[in-house]
Amino acid sequence: MPTDQELIEEILNGSQAAMEVLVKRHYKLIFSYVYRKVGDYHLAYDMTQEVFIKMMKSITRYNNSGEFKNWLLKIAVNQCRDYFRSSAYKMKAGEEELGTHVPSHQESVWDLVSKKADSEKVKAAVTQLPDYQREVIILRFYHGLKVKEISEVTNSKEATVKSRVKQGVEKLRRWLKGGDEGEEKRSYR
Repeated sequence: MPTDQELIEEILNGSQAAMEVLVKRHYKLIFSYVYRKVGDYHLAYDMTQEVFIKMMKSITRYNNSGEFKNWLLKIAVNQCRDYFRSSAYKMKAGEEELGTHVPSHQESVWDLVSKKADSEKVKAAVTQLPDYQREVIILRFYHGLKVKEISEVTNSKEATVKSRVKQGVEKLRRWLKGGDEGEEKRSYR
């Protein structure tokens, strides 16, 4: 099986087949990241396609300094950031706020982990995190990236990544245990 670098070299020499192999190899990773960020299957599908289009347009700039998947995730992170800054997102978020009801989370974190149905509550809680925390939580716990890799993908300092992970985990723990008196969840996107 050819390495990513070998496939990239073939692509640069005009191989359509190598491009298809490279996309198939990394599609699931990119789609799952984007889907976890935006929470909409169809939108995630479209945005994933955009990530791979951007990859093809900029593949000549990949300089093999680190894992290709991290370079590709960096494109996906930027694609999501662009989406959340867009007027289309702001309009959609405004419509959703009018009719959104966030369920209360009275179960403990350990109960939620043990029940498959409750994974939806965890997912909902993750989507309520501020974007900068949601981003690092998804990369760390859903994609298994190390702090240093997250730092490179998000263009953040390692200390910043550690802090965001810690704060995000603490916030999720509070929300999933029921939250503090008088504290309400807010959506920061």
